[in-house]
Amino acid sequence: MHAVFKTGGKQYRAAPGDTISVEKIEADKGSTIELDQVLMVTDGDDVKIGSPLLEGGRVKAEVVEHGRGDKIRIIKFRRRKHSMKRQGHRQYFTKLKITGIEV
Repeated sequence: MHAVFKTGGKQYRAAPGDTISVEKIEADKGSTIELDQVLMVTDGDDVKIGSPLLEGGRVKAEVVEHGRGDKIRIIKFRRRKHSMKRQGHRQYFTKLKITGIEV
């Protein structure tokens, strides 16, 4: 069984038991959350697709940890003007362990 769901402006595909990193979610470590923006659920040959969301579809997950990703380095360089700007960014993330999928 797999589900495609949306959180943090991105779409993720997951199955029960998977551990995925998503955009930061305000929840305590070890707590259980429900993601209700489910787009599609597959169970073998049985495929259910929402338009755009599947009614009654939920993905249950446990918050494993919070953290920050690797640093992304940004450099802006203008030729012939002796101008250079350096910048860095580390994105916050939340690791989720998928515990169940409901249709």
